[in-house]
Amino acid sequence: MTSISTSLVLRALRALVFAMALPTASHAQAPTAPTIKVGAIGPFSGPSSDFGLPMLNGIRLAVDEVNRVGGYLGRQIELVVRDDKGNPDVGLQESQEMMKDGVIATLGFCNTGVALKAIPVYQKAQSPLLVPCSAGTPVTAQYPAAESYIFRNAPRDAIQAPFVVNDILKRGWNRVAILADTSGYGEAGMKDVIAALEKKDVKPAYIGRFPLGVKDLKTELTAAKAAGANVIFSYTVGPENAVIANAKRDLNWDVPMVGGWPLSFPFFITGAPQAAEGALMAQTFIAEPSNERRSAFLSGYTRKFNQKMAVPMAAAQGYDTMYLLIYAMFGIRDGKFTGTAMKAALENIPRTYYGVVATYERPFTLDDKDAVTENMLVMGKVQKGAVTFAYPEDARRNLEVQRKR
Repeated sequence: MTSISTSLVLRALRALVFAMALPTASHAQAPTAPTIKVGAIGPFSGPSSDFGLPMLNGIRLAVDEVNRVGGYLGRQIELVVRDDKGNPDVGLQESQEMMKDGVIATLGFCNTGVALKAIPVYQKAQSPLLVPCSAGTPVTAQYPAAESYIFRNAPRDAIQAPFVVNDILKRGWNRVAILADTSGYGEAGMKDVIAALEKKDVKPAYIGRFPLGVKDLKTELTAAKAAGANVIFSYTVGPENAVIANAKRDLNWDVPMVGGWPLSFPFFITGAPQAAEGALMAQTFIAEPSNERRSAFLSGYTRKFNQKMAVPMAAAQGYDTMYLLIYAMFGIRDGKFTGTAMKAALENIPRTYYGVVATYERPFTLDDKDAVTENMLVMGKVQKGAVTFAYPEDARRNLEVQRKR
């Protein structure tokens, strides 16, 4: 079966699911019914746009597919897009404006610091926020789970950090230098790495901090080398990862570099084309057609946007998050998308969604607002300018899409 025909089959299956979710055909809205507004916010310009735009494209692809099969009871989904530029103050302002736009829910945020500043806006308005990218552990911990309107379909750093720590210790890399930026993402990630190491009775050999935008980290790398580190664990989201790798190369220090998913970003891979080779990172999705769902997604994305996915994981999580929202909407039969109704619907999604990243069966509950669990992670590796599976067994395991544990 070709990827194109697979995509058509999947769309037909989705249309069948949507048809089954309708109360009766007689209740369908007229074609001219008003659109249903859904917000999308993220860094669509600026330094973090390399993963903000793929997230948005994944969301747009899902919306396009849903609208093609009739939307919700004949009503089309309309995206209200706002650019936070990766800036916390801008993210706060744009979120406040989003609440004036009449959206039933919002998908967004890539930068943890931006998300943390804006989250109170959504919670106060009782307007669900679904986070497809931001991995900082505090994002879903700002409010008691049962009261929280903040949902996430991305692997929080509290599972990414132990996953990577377990891998490096198995490889014998136990003298860990942590280099983390001073943003909300770097701060939270550093704490998660330290906590994961402590559980293994390992103390960091060195901890270095730096501001965003730094251009030279040779001093920090020299100190890490002097401390006897045999692996670098980075926690930063932008070009600073390339600064670390290039400094390591300039010092002729041949130690591995590992980290969270930002090591799969173009800013790192193209910013340090030689030094990035072999870097390891946690991933939920690697852009290889390992099964029909993923083949259809990859071909559909290419046809719609005519470009390579800059960050496949961001695109896939954005895509799946939009479908989770749609599935929750079909749990509301009267079309009244109040904030409390949407929250309850997300916590009780009635049907299994066979997604790209995972098979989602009750991804959210009253007491659990994180859809991704550690079993969904694989270790990615930079190889010849792209990210592939670090282990052959992960590539084989990836033939089967994982379920939440």
